[in-house]
Amino acid sequence: MNELFSGNTASLNTTVAFALALTLSLVLKFWLASRQIRHVAQHRSAVPAAFAEKITLTAHQKAAEYTITKTRFGLLELSWGAAIAIAWTLLGGLSVLNQWLVSVMGHGIGQQVALLVAFMAIGSALDLPFTLYQTFVIEERFGFNKTSLKLWLQDFAKSLLLSALIGLPFITLVIWMMGATGPWWWLWVWGVWMGFNLLALLIYPTWIAPLFNKFQPLEDPQVKERVSQLMARCGFTSKGFFVMDGSKRSAHANAYFTGFGASKRVVFYDTLLAQLSPPEVDAVLAHELGHFKHKHVIKRIVSMFAISLLGFFALGWLSQQLWFYTGLGVLPNLGAPNDALALLLFMMVLPLLGTFMGPLFAQLSRKHEFEADAYAVAQTSGPALAGALLKLFEDNASTLTPDPVYVQFYYSHPPATERLGRILGTAH
Repeated sequence: MNELFSGNTASLNTTVAFALALTLSLVLKFWLASRQIRHVAQHRSAVPAAFAEKITLTAHQKAAEYTITKTRFGLLELSWGAAIAIAWTLLGGLSVLNQWLVSVMGHGIGQQVALLVAFMAIGSALDLPFTLYQTFVIEERFGFNKTSLKLWLQDFAKSLLLSALIGLPFITLVIWMMGATGPWWWLWVWGVWMGFNLLALLIYPTWIAPLFNKFQPLEDPQVKERVSQLMARCGFTSKGFFVMDGSKRSAHANAYFTGFGASKRVVFYDTLLAQLSPPEVDAVLAHELGHFKHKHVIKRIVSMFAISLLGFFALGWLSQQLWFYTGLGVLPNLGAPNDALALLLFMMVLPLLGTFMGPLFAQLSRKHEFEADAYAVAQTSGPALAGALLKLFEDNASTLTPDPVYVQFYYSHPPATERLGRILGTAH
């Protein structure tokens, strides 16, 4: 009787803790979003003095409206996501789905894989209206969407096929390992997970990305010569310089240094090359090289290793606790594995922790961006980098006046004022 009472108490405590964490997360995110909307709206009538000569009032107001629209839409997505999380957990949705699949398929690895696939398929279907609205309404309204419904459907079909070809074997392997490798399964699965991620870094540039975009060798002789000299000066090598047809989907511009080891390659969006001068292209590339020079990529991979190890350890322990299931609205399988249920419940709980840890990771990311900027300035020039960033801020409709508290929680890149201030040596 005491054990039953203790179990019921633990289950109730889990329910209360989950509900409280979800509520606090929602309240915090709504408060931050309201601050961002209010702050941006209050400063939309005038371009900040530091940018008055470079950014027009029309562009500044467009950025404000774009930011406010996306933030408001984000609140709708947030509310919907919270409702879905409650439906899956406390209202018993996941338990019902699991029991139905057991009644159809019986217990076994096939049923567990089917549960994971069904959960992800249902989740994708529930999120689909938001994805479509974001692309074909919001992005379209502000002139950023360049994709057609046909192209979007083609991308969607390719993603599904890749998920089936890569994702299904992987999750099947994980479920099998959880049941076959004993009490230390979480360590073995962690090792496989890390290997999978490293393999993805190797194969993505040359095998996966070309399925969605065309990558043509950089042909502009002036730009090619400049970036070749920059790479040599910085002591970097790559598999080549490529131009990606990003303009067929979006007007947003970017450049990146992708891959790992021998598969590294430099990729420029065609929209970026159309907007920036050769010295500004140099500066943007130097910024990306700065991340490698400071070993930010390696540091993030190591951090991911450590954090995921803790996560898998926690999952290994929680998966053995009855209250973890019952407290989150799930009736576990009796006398049969619950590995898929444990994975799914953990996936729904983990983002709540991320909400409160987010500012730490965002601060670290902003620190890395400052370091990469400093490297770019040393290798090229401050005015060139500042000019490139100003164009990108304007072309991407990034607000110049974000709320400072919102920045601390969400911004992985420093806001324009701080970033350009440091680049040009005017920050205090």
